[in-house]
Amino acid sequence: MPVHMVKLIRRDTIAERTTAFHLEKPGGFQFKPGQFADLTLIDPPENDSEGAVRTFSIASAPYEDELVFATRMRDTAFKRVFGKLPIGTQLKLDGPMGSFTLHKSTEKPAVFLAGGIGITPFRSILRQAAKDQLPHQLYLFYSNRRPEDAAFLAGLQELAAAHSKFRLVPSMSEMERSGAQWSGERGFIDREMLVKHLSHLDGPIYYIAGPPAFVAAMQQMLQGAGVNEDDVRAEEFGGY
Repeated sequence: MPVHMVKLIRRDTIAERTTAFHLEKPGGFQFKPGQFADLTLIDPPENDSEGAVRTFSIASAPYEDELVFATRMRDTAFKRVFGKLPIGTQLKLDGPMGSFTLHKSTEKPAVFLAGGIGITPFRSILRQAAKDQLPHQLYLFYSNRRPEDAAFLAGLQELAAAHSKFRLVPSMSEMERSGAQWSGERGFIDREMLVKHLSHLDGPIYYIAGPPAFVAAMQQMLQGAGVNEDDVRAEEFGGY
């Protein structure tokens, strides 16, 4: 697997305590939407037991000319250093890796279940699918506590409005703690919410990404709904 040195181009705050990092894309770097890579800090000024390497899903699509990674900004040595890196700083990039990618059969819909920062691989898949005008029917159920926590939400709403094959169902579980207006779904993703928006629960391929507790809850919910476990794929985002 090739190792690249890449420069930090810019960073943006995309939700509360959540930052997107834009890195240069090495020449010839190819990846599939949904894959991830390891980023290593070079000689960081501080370190801790978690080390100087982190694994991130690539949030940008392959057709784009930069690599985007997004993360919740926890108080760890890596995140403190990463969040203050001068623009132009080089990092080591190992990748791409992973098989959390869209199935080939266009007959089967894809249902993405995203919890919080687990949105990143789905953003890549959805942007590339729209660019390629894939015939797959795509559904994204996107769970956050509040709109203020929902990374990339506005861009996903624009994508859904422009592409009839993509349906977005965002849901907020703690609107009582929000100062924003919200007219969408409320509560956690559950069987009733899926039934409301999907014609059949059996048939689609389900993809789950988010914190371990979210992934476990979604797997249990789908199992209880009678979904074949062979039609469920999951990726846990630990420590975010």
